[in-house]
Amino acid sequence: MVKTKRGRVLWTLPSHGRGTCPVCGTTRIKVLYTKVKADGTTLKVCKRCDKAPQAKVDAVSR
Repeated sequence: MVKTKRGRVLWTLPSHGRGTCPVCGTTRIKVLYTKVKADGTTLKVCKRCDKAPQAKVDAVSR
């Protein structure tokens, strides 16, 4: 059976959930995952950087 709702929420996000990942710098990639820096600010990162070490996330100057 077809799952008609799969991915539907992406259409309500700005640019359909795509942007530039602040950790790796990849452009036009889905940035859907939330990472928290050591100072408490949150970042939206790509799927590859969701598993990145915390030191790499904290190095982002944003």
